[in-house]
Amino acid sequence: MKILRYPSNAAEKKMRSIIARDIDFRKADVQAVTRILNDVKRNGDEALIRYCQAFDAPGMTIETLAVTPEEMAAARTKVDRAFLKALNRAVAQIDGFHRQQLPKSWIDTRRPGTLLGQMVHPVDAAGVYVPGGKGGNTPLVSSVLMGAIPAKIAGVPKVVMVTPPMPSGEVAPHLLVAAKKVGVDAVYKVGSAWAIGALAYGTETLPKVNVVVGPGNIFVTLAKKIVAGTVGIDMIAGPSEILIVADGTADPEYIAADLLSQAEHDPLASAILVTDSAELAQAVKAAVEIQLAALSRVDIARQSLSAFGAIMVVENVDVAIGLANHIAPEHLELQVAEPMDVAPRIRNAGAIFLGPYTPEPVGDYMAGPNHVLPTAGTARFSSALSVDHFMKKTSLIRYSRAALRKEARDIISLATVEGLGAHASAIRIRLKKKAK
Repeated sequence: MKILRYPSNAAEKKMRSIIARDIDFRKADVQAVTRILNDVKRNGDEALIRYCQAFDAPGMTIETLAVTPEEMAAARTKVDRAFLKALNRAVAQIDGFHRQQLPKSWIDTRRPGTLLGQMVHPVDAAGVYVPGGKGGNTPLVSSVLMGAIPAKIAGVPKVVMVTPPMPSGEVAPHLLVAAKKVGVDAVYKVGSAWAIGALAYGTETLPKVNVVVGPGNIFVTLAKKIVAGTVGIDMIAGPSEILIVADGTADPEYIAADLLSQAEHDPLASAILVTDSAELAQAVKAAVEIQLAALSRVDIARQSLSAFGAIMVVENVDVAIGLANHIAPEHLELQVAEPMDVAPRIRNAGAIFLGPYTPEPVGDYMAGPNHVLPTAGTARFSSALSVDHFMKKTSLIRYSRAALRKEARDIISLATVEGLGAHASAIRIRLKKKAK
C-alpha cells in the first residue's frame, strides 16, 4: 500500500479515483438483463427453468423449483452444533437490534377541529435474495438473517427467499436451517437476474412481492435497479469498502487485518487508513504485506489495495474526520484513544465501529445492526437496510367544518397561484352549503 500525505496532489488524485469508483453498468449488461427480465415477465416458470438448467442446475424442473418441507427437515441433520449455537446467538442479537426500529402509528388532535396522523403497515410480501456462494460451498447465512429478520419484525405476512441452487439442484443446508430459524415462509431454487424478475413480476410458482432485498453480483444488482418502481428495493450496492481513522494508540496488526478483510472481497473493493501518525502508517504498511502473503484470496486483495487502497497521513484527527465525511464510507472504524469523542462528528457513514476490539466482521455476522449498508458514497443520503424498508406509512387527515373554514382562504390562495381552479372549487363549494 502506498503512503501519501494528505492534502497533496498525489493524495487528492488517489481520492478522486476512489470516489469515482461509483456504481456503473455496461450497455451490453443492461441490454442482457433487460432481455432476461422481459422473458421472465412474459414466460414465467418456463423462462426460470430454462435459465436454471443453463446456468445452475441442469436437472431443475418446475416441480423441484420450490424447497419442500422434507428438504427443510433433512437440512437440520446436516449441520453441526457449533453452527447452530452461532446461528442462535446471531439471530437473537440481530432480532433484538431491529426490534428497536419499529415505527408506531400515531394520531394528533392538538389543532382544534382536526385529526392528523399516520398509520404504519407492513408490505404484503417481501423477497430476500441470497447469493449462491461459490456454488453452495460458502453459504452466505448472514444474508438470510439480515434480509429476513427485519421483514418478519415489520410484520410482513409472506417472506420468501430465492437462492441459486447447487448443480445437484439442492440448496446448501446451512441456508435452509437459517431460513427456517427466522421464519421464511418459502424458499425457491432460483438465482441471478431471473430470480429478481420472478419476484418483481410473479410467475406460476413464485409469488409477486412488494419489496426485494439482498446482495448479489452485477446482474442481480442491475436487475434490482431496473425493476425498482415496480417493487421497492433496499439499495443499489457497489463493491465493499472500509475506512479506518486511527491515531498513534492503534495496533498496526489490527488495522492491517481489518483493511484486508475488505480488500479480499473484490478487486474493486476499497480499503483506506487515515492517520495522524507517520510511525503507525509505516507499521501498518509492513503488517499488510506480511498478512497479505498468508491470504487464500491474495491476488484479489492485492489488486484491490493497488487500485483502491491507500494510507493517508494527515496533520491531525480533525482532518481525518473531514476526509471520512467526504468519502462517506460503507464501514468506518475509529481506532483512536477516545472513539466516543469522535463518533458524534461523523455525519456520513454506513456503520461506525468503535475501538480496537470492534473489527468490521463483528458487524457482518453477530453484533445486531444490519450489514446491508450504503456503498460508493451513498451514505451521504441513504441508510442501512432496516425494518422501515418493509413498511409503508399512510397519512390520516380529518377536518371539521370550522377547521376548514378557518384555513379555506389560504388553501384557495395557494391553489389559485398554482392555476388549479378545481382545487379551489372543492373548498368554495363547502363554504357555500349549510352544515349537515
